[in-house]
Amino acid sequence: MPAVFPLRLRPTVAASLLALHALGAMAQTPAAEPAASSGTLATVNVEASADASAEGLTKPYAGGQVARGGRVGILGNQDMMSTPFSSTNYTNELIQDQQAKSVADVLLNDPSVRQARGFGNFQELYVVRGFPVYSDDVSYNGLYGMLPRQYIASEFFERVEVFRGANTFLNGAAPGGSGIGGAINLLPKRAPNEPLTRVGFGVQSGGQGFVNLDLARRFGPDDSLGVRVNAVRREGGTGVFKESQQLSAFGVGLDWHSRSVRLSADFGYQDYDLKDGRPSLTPSSTLPIPRVPDAKSNFAQAWTYSKEKDKFATFRGEVDITDNITAWAAGGVRRSDEDNVLSNPTLVNSFGNTSNTRFSNTRKDRIGTAEIGVRGNFSTGPVKHTVVASAATYSNDRDNAYAISSGSVRNNIYAPFFSPYPVANGTGGFVGNRLDDPRLTDKIDTSSIAVADTMSFMEDRLLVTLGARRQTIKQTSFAYNTIKQTSAYDKSKTTPVAGVVFKITPTVSAYANYIEALVKGNVAPGTVNNRPVTNAGDVFAPYQAKQKEIGVKYDGGTLGASAAFFTTDQPTYYYQGQTYGLYGKQRNQGLEFSVFGQPVKGLRLLGGLTLLDAKQKNTQGGATDGLTAIGVAKQQLNLGAEWDVTGVRNLSLNARLLYTSKQYANATNTQQIPGWTRFDIGARYLVDLGNGRALTLRARIDNLFNKSYWASVGGTQGSNYLVMGAPRTFALSGTIDF
Repeated sequence: MPAVFPLRLRPTVAASLLALHALGAMAQTPAAEPAASSGTLATVNVEASADASAEGLTKPYAGGQVARGGRVGILGNQDMMSTPFSSTNYTNELIQDQQAKSVADVLLNDPSVRQARGFGNFQELYVVRGFPVYSDDVSYNGLYGMLPRQYIASEFFERVEVFRGANTFLNGAAPGGSGIGGAINLLPKRAPNEPLTRVGFGVQSGGQGFVNLDLARRFGPDDSLGVRVNAVRREGGTGVFKESQQLSAFGVGLDWHSRSVRLSADFGYQDYDLKDGRPSLTPSSTLPIPRVPDAKSNFAQAWTYSKEKDKFATFRGEVDITDNITAWAAGGVRRSDEDNVLSNPTLVNSFGNTSNTRFSNTRKDRIGTAEIGVRGNFSTGPVKHTVVASAATYSNDRDNAYAISSGSVRNNIYAPFFSPYPVANGTGGFVGNRLDDPRLTDKIDTSSIAVADTMSFMEDRLLVTLGARRQTIKQTSFAYNTIKQTSAYDKSKTTPVAGVVFKITPTVSAYANYIEALVKGNVAPGTVNNRPVTNAGDVFAPYQAKQKEIGVKYDGGTLGASAAFFTTDQPTYYYQGQTYGLYGKQRNQGLEFSVFGQPVKGLRLLGGLTLLDAKQKNTQGGATDGLTAIGVAKQQLNLGAEWDVTGVRNLSLNARLLYTSKQYANATNTQQIPGWTRFDIGARYLVDLGNGRALTLRARIDNLFNKSYWASVGGTQGSNYLVMGAPRTFALSGTIDF
């Protein structure tokens, strides 16, 4: 391998790569010839089911960037024209072509989603329809809690399915306490029909390099057993000054089928390490929002880092009891360890000076989840029914410990300087449990049963779905240091759903839905603005959010489009001084437009527009009633296009525009960050190496004009920390298919 790739594969990863090559030799099956097309890669046609369903993956739409449909919770896979909900399902072809490294990279294509960050850490957070979806609440093959919490490598998934809107009936209550505005589900990779041996390599700004291997084979009678293995190692800078990442990940996907039984399983390991990560900035309540620093600058302290190790395993199976009745079962476990030393600055004056403390924390999660269900089809006269019933359970025992320094950390966002590592002690700092031995602080247990009937009238032109889920949420908190139980609740709620689809013509569908979200109550954090919260550890009761939506969808065969209007209400949490509580509610109303497909040969389009009106309601004393909620932009625009260059065989060029309007940084709307526009461009070129080998070269420049901008405000409800956008980033990669 050329010396340009600054990688040091760990022995375990290197051994895994050798094992993968051995597996490829065992298959003794010749590789498929690369497809010859103008500017289009030889893509893998994955027919094996990613979720152990009989129908397998939904087919890609024209252009291959999105699929025709996807998983709609317990309702299973549905075509986009037959479901009363809004969703987009991004394919692995898009993930590869855009060199996406994580879920956040893929979701840059979605006009209803913006990226933010967790409170005080580097956790990826996704704002859907103006409401947060925590990475804790991203599901894997329909199961919550199975994936790494802070960062999810793209090598683990085949597709990214984005569901817009409340979804507790469909998926169960999100255990992390988000999901009001939408849900994100990742589909694992499966062995395709043809043998696959793919080696990838690349570099990007900051000196980061990577190498990965994707190997798949099918074995046995009728190729009934599939094995797919992925391994990746990344190491180096990010383009932000002194910020660096290290990632090692390994995943195995298995599937087996007979005439009436389908089984699948996944095993994964990820070790992620972020050093000198550029922190978020909390603005002063008395000063204007500061001018954004240079896009490449970094005001992190050299002793800060975030580490996470995760191991997970999942299983899913289906059995056809009769021709019309299918039962399924699924389950999974995850074990994770986190270790962080953080220091998020607070602005103290207009010159960019900041003050903060050192916050260290360790965390362990022990998660288990399971689901069973049955789906059947029958008719009552002219009416067809698809009935589904399911039961699910989830548990998470969380150990935690923290230490807050007594000494202050000084810095400046425009002229960063080193501040010594401050210690925590008993005279001014705060300590909760032991960092080297975190203890139990939270137990979350959920369980639910759900039932629904989708009725078909008028020869499948009119579809009506009715259902309900009875959800129970148990949460217990334990005091730091003493480990005594401080608060608990055990509450049950029923969340209904009603949806209607009317197929006006073969190419146009109209739909409407009413659906609710049930969210576990928040736990009052330990600190705010580096000071203790007066009611730290208090557990609030679960609450419901209600959504109404109407929309229309168009399927022209080569070009698809949709439009939707929705309104959603949710209670809101804020800080009153140093006390955390439930103060009022937030109502988000919006219009969404999306477009996708290949309207003419060689031109692929993907994008849309979201218009949001997020208002505060019933606030304390009516002080901020009618004002815009923190961190919600009124306009979000995404436009992406890819063109197969006429006259240049196998060359494609692509471009993407992202626009986000201004966002308010306080409840009174006196502070705001300006709107921003970002341009990304890319190219890919396919080379036929002969003898069944194909080389695909990809180049990309994100943030082409090196725009410096505040990308988001907050993410955690009621918070107003600012996160900078990434600088101009160059990436060059290649994949070889053998």
